Parts: sequence; structure tokens; C-alpha cells
Amino acid sequence: MTTVTAPRTSTTASTLRRLYFVRFAFAMAWALVTFTTARHLGPLTVTLLVLYPLFDVVAAVIDARASRATGSPTLLYVNVAVSLLAAVGLAIAGASGIPAVLAVWGAWAVVAGLVQLTVAVTRRGMGGQWPMIISGGISVLAGGSFIASASADDPVLTNAIGYAVPGAIFFLISAIRLGRAAKAN
Repeated sequence: MTTVTAPRTSTTASTLRRLYFVRFAFAMAWALVTFTTARHLGPLTVTLLVLYPLFDVVAAVIDARASRATGSPTLLYVNVAVSLLAAVGLAIAGASGIPAVLAVWGAWAVVAGLVQLTVAVTRRGMGGQWPMIISGGISVLAGGSFIASASADDPVLTNAIGYAVPGAIFFLISAIRLGRAAKAN
């Protein structure tokens, strides 16, 4: 069994802390901007919807690089692939309408939430991961609701966009908690 040393864990925690602060800021800004365009599914809204999983790709790559010293980044690379597929799927679904977008967004939220939940559970010893565990679980449930809402009589994007706000808050809480973990190590 490999033991993770405190300096490696501390370095990973510090990198993740910075990343989580950036993810918080991006998600909040993205949600605010996207809410203003989401009344109809035009090119700007589709672009913003595609941008969100692409940002997730970049964040997962940074996370995977930071995590090499403390564990296997394999699931993070799975998240990269899933988020790339989601971005492509959203670009295509944007031409088909809101129900198709909600179905793709929901499927992505379910799979990405499962990955987030699993990664966070394996990182519990690092500290600051309970918000990520909760966020991953909520993502799975929210994704299911987006898929279900795609078949509604008049589906809307606002709930899918609003999904970024609690995720952002959980990243902020986790970043704060990781700061405490990094100092403790």
C-alpha cells in the first residue's frame, strides 16, 4: 500500500484549492451571463452552453496533473472525455431545440456527477471533499431531472443554468476547507 506524504497532499490540496476558487468564479459568472440569454436558444446561448463543459475539460486536466502525486487521475481523464462529448452533443442539440439540449445536459450532469462523487470519496483523507461528495450526488439527481424535464410541454433552460450556482457554492466551500487541510499538513 502506498502512503501519501504530507508535502504531496499539501501541494495537491493547494493546487485544488486555487482551481476550486477559479471554478467558483467561472460558474457564477457563466450562470449570470447565461441567464440573460436563455430566453431563447440562439447562437450565443448555445455557445455559452458548450463553453461550460469545455471549461470542465480544462479544469479536469489541471486536476489530473495535480493529482498524479496523490492517486490515479484515471477518472479525471474519463471526465475529460465525457465533457468533450457533452460539448459536441450540446453544439449538435442546440440545432434541435431545448428538449435535446436538456437531455444532453442532463446526461452529462449524471455522468460527471458520478465521476465527481467517486473522485471526492477517494480523496476524503485529503480533507475538504465533503462538499464535492454532496455536489456530485446533487449533480446526478439534477441530471435526472433535466432529462425528465426535456419531455415537458414547455421545457426551459433556466433550471439547467441554475444548476451551476449550487455547484459553484460547493466549489467555494471545498476551496475554503482545502485551505485548512493544506495548513494542517
